[in-house]
Parts: sequence; C-alpha cells; structure tokens
Amino acid sequence: MGAVYFYHLTRQPLEYTLPVLLDKARQAGWKIVVRGTDPARMDWLDEKLWLGPDDGFLPHGLAGGPHDAAQPILLTTGPDVSNDPACVMAVDGAQVGPDEVNALERVCILFDGNDEQAVQHARGQWKALTGAGCSAQYWSEEAGRWEKKAEA
Repeated sequence: MGAVYFYHLTRQPLEYTLPVLLDKARQAGWKIVVRGTDPARMDWLDEKLWLGPDDGFLPHGLAGGPHDAAQPILLTTGPDVSNDPACVMAVDGAQVGPDEVNALERVCILFDGNDEQAVQHARGQWKALTGAGCSAQYWSEEAGRWEKKAEA
C-alpha cells in the first residue's frame, strides 16, 4: 500500500524542486510518471530537464513516443502509466485517485504555495485521498528546508 506526499512549494519553483524529487525517486530504483494538465507546460518541463546539469541528467521522455514503456521518467498529461511506474508525481493540479495511490509505492503532489487556487485544489485532494483511507504526508519548505508538517 502506497502513500501520497504533498509538497507545498513556497521558496523554490517547480523546475527546481521536481528534478530533486525525481533524482531521489530514481535513486530508489523507481520508474516515474510526471503527470500535468497542459501539454505546453509538459513540453516546458521536458526542456528544463534536458537543460539540467550534466552531472544531474535525468533520462526521460514525453508520452506518445514509440519508447514510452522504456522511459525511466515519462511526462504526460493523461492517465498514461505505460512505463510501469512505482511513483507518480502530479503537478499543476493533475488528478490522482485513491486506487492509484494504493497501487504505487508513492504519489507526490507538488503545488505552488503562491497560487491560492493551487493551494485550495491541493487541500481538496488531501481531503479526498485521506477520506478514502490513503496514507498521506504534508511537506512544507516555508522554513527554508523541507519539513513534514502533517500526516494522516
């Protein structure tokens, strides 16, 4: 049974935090799906990951190609999990259901703490997922480093 971790981004933007979390997930040996809501935003994240530091390269690809199943990190806007991930990282309000949380090692929900709509959406996700019995943790970087603030 997996768990969902909520990451409240207040100090560092998504393009900084996401590669750090992806690297940790890859070190655990996991394949990952990064699920967004906007194809243009996923193209932008794809470019950011390609332009990262040489010593921090994260092998990845955009969904829809002939090698999706082989991708260690697959960026998508849909429910695609063709690379058999152990972890889904949802960004920009992408949906994740309780069945998915329970089937995976981990689900990470990253949300922009400077966007009130994103905060409200994440609160709704927390309520829905914990209400369905999913194990959840809430992490905040407000103090300058990541701290676990709540657990359910």
